[in-house]
Amino acid sequence: MSVARGRHKVFLGMAAGVGKTYRMLQEGRAEQENGHDVVIGYLEPHGRAQTEAQAKGLPRVARRRVTHRGVTLQEMDLPAILARRPELCLIDELAHTNAPDLEHAKRYQDVADVLDAGIDVFSTVNVQHLESLTDEVASLTGVRVRETFPDSVLAAADEVVLVDITPTTLIERLRQGRVYPPERIDAALNGFFRIEHLEALREVALRQVAEDVEAKRLVRGPPPVRSDDRVMAQAAPQAVSERLLALVTPRAASQRIMRRAWRSAQRLGAELDVLTVIPPGHPPNGEAAEQLDALRRLGQLLGATVIVEEGDDVTEVAARVARERGTTYVLMGTPAPREGLRRFSEPLTERLLRRLPGVDLRIVADRGKRDWSAG
Repeated sequence: MSVARGRHKVFLGMAAGVGKTYRMLQEGRAEQENGHDVVIGYLEPHGRAQTEAQAKGLPRVARRRVTHRGVTLQEMDLPAILARRPELCLIDELAHTNAPDLEHAKRYQDVADVLDAGIDVFSTVNVQHLESLTDEVASLTGVRVRETFPDSVLAAADEVVLVDITPTTLIERLRQGRVYPPERIDAALNGFFRIEHLEALREVALRQVAEDVEAKRLVRGPPPVRSDDRVMAQAAPQAVSERLLALVTPRAASQRIMRRAWRSAQRLGAELDVLTVIPPGHPPNGEAAEQLDALRRLGQLLGATVIVEEGDDVTEVAARVARERGTTYVLMGTPAPREGLRRFSEPLTERLLRRLPGVDLRIVADRGKRDWSAG
């Protein structure tokens, strides 16, 4: 007999210290008081006394000790959680990367197994760990987050709760030693926890939750209609679905274009295709081959379709693929400066607009980098 999938509630914050774990524990205790079987699958209190106090009275699944390169790590024990089969499991740090040789590489994959077993999950994560926001967060804060998780995990969650405080309040918490130990406070204040960084991250978190609410509203659809309304709807023209095509080359900068394209596709409720055009008979090698593989991996993570086509003329190939895929938007990087005889040829942007009438074209600002050749 199949088991109904558990419900997933994510507590999202702009940064460490806003109170995500505390809120998760608080709601977990409330569920316990209502008679539900609640356990802590994994908790990372970071030495915060208030968090530890909130966890008292909640049973915990013991951590699993794993030795890697001579270092003993403590990880969440997925098999023990599945064997325990609680009604609700509290799991901290959704974006965590597991030690090698465990069941999964990432904790969000462990959470998927717990949900598939019919167990509800409360989890926590900061907005900067979303894969599609990697470049935006790096631009806002100067810090590139390496530990990420797919946006699809957040999109699939049954509920996303924003745990929000003002940047000023968070900085005061940091100064009081309620976020990091004393030896890390000065570095944090002079780095990631600058007021302007936190303000920007708060805006990102607020926007993310607003988009999540809207996306879930669209998935649920409008309220039921009467039979006469249904007849009218069938007689009306059907809405045209959107589809976005991102043009990239096998280079590191293209990952930023791909993430921006994915965010745009999400806002439009559109599917995303990513196209790379390579010269006939000359497959990428060396660094280009590695970057193409990275684009494919990113596409798999985001849920985008990566297409590699051979061709001498980027415009011809892009126009053909756009027609075949039903593209309504084309997104590309800023064209490189035109030099030499190329100054007298028609730019790629104009060629695309001429070959794809009715298709919108969007240019991603390069912020000083070249992302797509206009050749």
